[in-house]
Amino acid sequence: MSNLFSGINARFRGQRSPNSPGPEQQQAQSPVPPPEIQTPTSTTSVKLPPLPTSPSLAETIGMDQSSGMIPTAEEVLTSYHLPPVKPLWLNCNYAKHIVKGNFLTLSAKPKTVEMGEWVAHQVVDHWRMLVTFIRLVHDKEEDGTSICNSRRCPKMSAGANHSFTWLNSRLQPVEIPAYEYLTLVQRYISGKIDDNNIFPCDPSGVSYADNPAFCTPLPESGQDWIGKRSGFPQNFMETCQTIFRQMFRVYAHLYWSHFDDLFALNLEKSMNSCFSHFILTATTLNLLKKADLEPMQPLIDLWAALGTFPQGSKAFEVANLAVGQLLVQKAGGPPAS
Repeated sequence: MSNLFSGINARFRGQRSPNSPGPEQQQAQSPVPPPEIQTPTSTTSVKLPPLPTSPSLAETIGMDQSSGMIPTAEEVLTSYHLPPVKPLWLNCNYAKHIVKGNFLTLSAKPKTVEMGEWVAHQVVDHWRMLVTFIRLVHDKEEDGTSICNSRRCPKMSAGANHSFTWLNSRLQPVEIPAYEYLTLVQRYISGKIDDNNIFPCDPSGVSYADNPAFCTPLPESGQDWIGKRSGFPQNFMETCQTIFRQMFRVYAHLYWSHFDDLFALNLEKSMNSCFSHFILTATTLNLLKKADLEPMQPLIDLWAALGTFPQGSKAFEVANLAVGQLLVQKAGGPPAS
């Protein structure tokens, strides 16, 4: 059963859209992935010293080390620098999902599935869900217009405090309209997934996790990495982390700039379901760092307070529960079921 499950994943990765470029074509066209968040983009980034490996207790609990005081939920919420009129998605009545249940069960790796196969499956599955929302705002109508356009979205941003840049051919970070960014990110991610050197799709190469109860684990031979047993390259996890970071930026832009559009199409619950599942997967499999989540931290806090992220999950651990409870209070209480 485990071999069948992994084989299905591998074959699914090999199914290409007829309109998507192949590996060779993509290699020539795919741009360099953009750098980290530039905030604000008008200032030059300052090189910071490396963080200590063991943070102090004050840092761990969010204490202001200059005063020795723990900030209140209101103070933390103020530090998010949200606009005076809060986004619609921060009202708990609009943060609902189309289904009820624990999304963590969809993110946790089955015991008999090799980790590389599971990560690859998650990358493909989450990209398949996200690209549906991208096309809703990116594809042009018959009159040549699109919901996301250079006039409405002159840069790829997530609110007033976060914007994202892309590296040009000279490896310089540049601001580009969100529409162009979405075009490039689709080309980049599709090119990576369609590249058999990164995502091998030959079912004969599929492996599975050792079960000590039934077999003797293979001996360690030299350098090892996630996905090595199934033929994934050594930089596979790094590539998947970059892909997840790009997908997160797209989700952030959709929430900050196009949530009202999706709400008008009655799709806000669908996107909430996909994004909460995405956050649980990204944190569970270490595909995103806490700093990457900053543009959507308020929603993560809110979902922790509403029980979307179960206690004990990494998504719950990176949330500020007190801030989430404050947002629920400001909305007049939890939403009706």
